[in-house]
Amino acid sequence: MVTTRKLISSLMVSVGVLIFAPTALSQSGTNVDAGDWPDHHGGKGAQRYSPLDQINADNVGTLKLAWRFATANYGPSPEFNNPSTPIEIDGVIYATMGATRNVVALDATNGQVLWMWRPQEGQRYDFAPRKGAGRGVAHWRSGDEHRILNLTPGFFLVSLDAKTGLPDPNFGDNGRVDMFDGLRNSEGFEDIDIGSSMPPFVMNDVIVVGPAHKVGMRPRSKSNVKGDVRGFDARTGALLWTFHTIPERGEVGFETWLDGGVEFTGNAGVWATMSGDPELGHVYLPVESATGDRYGGDRPGDNLFANSIVALDIKTGERQWHHQQIHHDIWDWDNPSAPVLADLPNGRKIVMQVTKQSWVYTYDRLTGEPIWPMEEQPVPAGDVPGEWYSPTQPYPSRPAPFDRQGFTEADLIDFTPELRAEALEAISRFRLSPNLYTPPSLAEAADGTIGVLSLPSATGGANWEGSALDPETGILYIPSRTALAALSVGKDENSDVDFSQAFGVRVPRVKGLDVVAPPYGRITAIDMNTGDHVWQIANADTPDRIANNPALAGLDLPRTGVPTRAGLFLTKTLLFSGEGAGGGSKLYATDKQTGEIVARIQLPNTQSGQPMTYEHNGKQYIALFVSGGGKPTELVAYALP
Repeated sequence: MVTTRKLISSLMVSVGVLIFAPTALSQSGTNVDAGDWPDHHGGKGAQRYSPLDQINADNVGTLKLAWRFATANYGPSPEFNNPSTPIEIDGVIYATMGATRNVVALDATNGQVLWMWRPQEGQRYDFAPRKGAGRGVAHWRSGDEHRILNLTPGFFLVSLDAKTGLPDPNFGDNGRVDMFDGLRNSEGFEDIDIGSSMPPFVMNDVIVVGPAHKVGMRPRSKSNVKGDVRGFDARTGALLWTFHTIPERGEVGFETWLDGGVEFTGNAGVWATMSGDPELGHVYLPVESATGDRYGGDRPGDNLFANSIVALDIKTGERQWHHQQIHHDIWDWDNPSAPVLADLPNGRKIVMQVTKQSWVYTYDRLTGEPIWPMEEQPVPAGDVPGEWYSPTQPYPSRPAPFDRQGFTEADLIDFTPELRAEALEAISRFRLSPNLYTPPSLAEAADGTIGVLSLPSATGGANWEGSALDPETGILYIPSRTALAALSVGKDENSDVDFSQAFGVRVPRVKGLDVVAPPYGRITAIDMNTGDHVWQIANADTPDRIANNPALAGLDLPRTGVPTRAGLFLTKTLLFSGEGAGGGSKLYATDKQTGEIVARIQLPNTQSGQPMTYEHNGKQYIALFVSGGGKPTELVAYALP
């Protein structure tokens, strides 16, 4: 039966509401132990782990496509990339689709549409900095009340009835809260540079929302909207608290901002997913850098709480502890993913922040004390006029980095002497970065160089895909990307910022090949009881574009992987990983103890959203969004025959 209802709203309507079939509600349980996948990363601790074991090493090679759902008609134009992770509760999948971020409920056994809701946001959508399908939804349940929560491209927090898809009339203004209300530094902008691609985080009846801004390589101004994090009542949408990631006078951290930059600087949002400990009542924030990504001369000082992990009381927003991973970031190394929580077999209760600079910063999650020593070590200063350089940065003593840090001639390709010679010539106009924290340089420097070649880039080591933690063993699995960045700054005549990312300076390539040696993507297993690496493998088979490159004809190539970050999850016995945007269309099942590949499952397209797993009516499924190659995105689900 189909019902429709119009809501009095200038920006949003509900459409196509379908009533559930009774069979869709036959399963109970709202956690991974009950066979569901109710959060973006499975559970509040962001472990991306499920204890399901119906699919195992003995039968994973027989997986078949159980159902597929095309998103081509979720407009306003066909969707060619969807990076979201569905959630599954009680036999129903909830997902976001289309450029306008429609919310869809599907029968988890066959992909049948149960209801669909879409925002209509007019000019708010036109100006939105974070359009697209986003990365999923969240849910809240209390007794008979069950809501699906979504952040729209226009930056409204919306609460939908999980059974019908209708906005909750008791939440905010007819089901929505305007996230523009109460923003700091938003005055004077025709279009407010703030939104979000991530789902909100929900725990202990509180919804926590962190904002995202436009990419800040070339900010339009040294002033921008501040990335405050806010908590809302899950029942009513009422604002409960606001945490200032850029502190105001009298607040902790204000003294780390020098010469007045704290007054006008923006960003320092939380664009990544969050995590939390329901028993402690802590929510853990992975905070990004401040304005802008490549130049910080307008914001001298260490810049708390940018590039920090911050633990807040989720009921009050009161800061419990914090630790800054980077002082005065000018590399765009935002904290990119949810901190991962673990109760280790050795008894420690820890929280781990996986980072773009390829470290796992590890803390006691109650006190914030580092599990292993972190030492402030001297780092090089640069010569960009007006820039402020932190003299030291914190170096974790354990675990060792999970990807390469810094770039020298030793990191160049050496497939053949000719290719190495060409690579040396290609990088000759750049400065290198023997130290991880070598800062950006001018595109027109006095020594004739045009920038610094740096590893990792702003898109990895690790990024928004995060990592996965096996709670039985305490082993953490991290996907990472090995790709160079050109840290080059110049004048932008369209901005009042002195310097920003230079136009036209790009990382050099040789005969279609990266100049940095493979592997180009990795998966690393680290025992977090000891901090020791267990194994490391390339994230994918050698792609055709490398294997068939004429410059490599006749060579016996290693398994190179691809310069992407795999989406992954863990089960009782296996690690599953895709290849990510720009990779191939395989899903790998790997022995999580040894790193040995057990099976390669052919997908219809490349994994774009993170894979997940759930069980319903006695059958285990693996589901993920696949995109790429000019084909509309699909949501696909696999099961045993």
